[in-house]
Amino acid sequence: MGITLSIRNAKGTSLSATAWTELVSAIHAGNCQAVIAVTGGGSKAISQLLEVPGGSRTLLEAVVPYSQSALEDWLGGAVEQACSEPTARAMAMAAWMRARRLAPAADPHSLLGVGATASLASDRPKQGQHRVHVGVQTATVTSSFTLPLTKGARDRKKEEWLAAKLVLTVLGEAAAVDVTEARQALLEQLHDHEPLELRHKNADAAWTAILLGQRDCAPHAANVRAIFPGAYNPPHAGHLRMARCAADRLGEPVAYELSLTNVDKPPLDFLEIAQRLDALRTLDSEAMVLVTDAPTFRQKSALAPGCTFVVGADTLVRIADPRYYEGGQQGLATALAEIAARGCRFLVFGRQLGGHFQTLRDLAIPDSLRRLCDEVPAAEFREDVSSTELRTQK
Repeated sequence: MGITLSIRNAKGTSLSATAWTELVSAIHAGNCQAVIAVTGGGSKAISQLLEVPGGSRTLLEAVVPYSQSALEDWLGGAVEQACSEPTARAMAMAAWMRARRLAPAADPHSLLGVGATASLASDRPKQGQHRVHVGVQTATVTSSFTLPLTKGARDRKKEEWLAAKLVLTVLGEAAAVDVTEARQALLEQLHDHEPLELRHKNADAAWTAILLGQRDCAPHAANVRAIFPGAYNPPHAGHLRMARCAADRLGEPVAYELSLTNVDKPPLDFLEIAQRLDALRTLDSEAMVLVTDAPTFRQKSALAPGCTFVVGADTLVRIADPRYYEGGQQGLATALAEIAARGCRFLVFGRQLGGHFQTLRDLAIPDSLRRLCDEVPAAEFREDVSSTELRTQK
């Protein structure tokens, strides 16, 4: 897990505009290239980067996905809260992946993804706390910074200023620039009860290798015969019961699987991976967990030929949905044929769908997929709890 630090303000002389310009110049003089995504506040950091000569050396792209639909399109999935620390981190990971696509010839260790999301003073009252979250992603590190702001202490312009300076400071630190003066100047502008909180996670070497496409799975899955893919956000007793029921039925140990990228969900960063791995191992002390970058079952089947995938009925419905495949129905047919050719099957557990508990026999799916499936009847297993419900109960 990451380490959480609380840094409080110290009083003194604020950093001059010239010194902020020098910070940006130092960032441009480095060898890092970045994609920056901001929503809700902090966009002035983009203009400040571009006002100082040399911005084209640093900035690959800057985006402002301001609406909920734009943000979800940027992340590749829905978010439960736009202004949150996990969302800032997910934005940063999406930005890093975008940087990799925009600069494929660059050293991936020189690429930075920065995501910022803020809730600041506006023309309508806000019930929650004013705050800024900034995430930064590299090939080896995930970091996040959270800054709560005292409501009513500043107008929108001053809150925007703080958000922008936090983004620039975080970017400078990630680019290995000396940000001592900038950080101090930022802290001097804060009031009491406005601690700047940091979370940080260095990746396991295998996670970086997976992110860079140098490895497809950790540990290797070639000899694994039963895999239970999931987001596990959070894992719960129903997951454990499914895994044990599947192990009894298949006569094989079941490995859990976490993919860095997912269909309809934001990408996972290193803090998120560590958190979910810890939770899984707390739930199941004997758990074997595979970390992959295999968002589709077509890709998962290539990692573990001959494997049985443990899935809920809701997942099977998505597997059968042509909109997830390039080429629609033909893409679906091709993917299912590949999964079958690799000797993979699905063990299907019932789930609540549309307000009703449904098992395999209730689902409208192609016969080519149904032939790859075995059903766990409701009399043998039924669990209505979901990770989504558990998150909303917090």
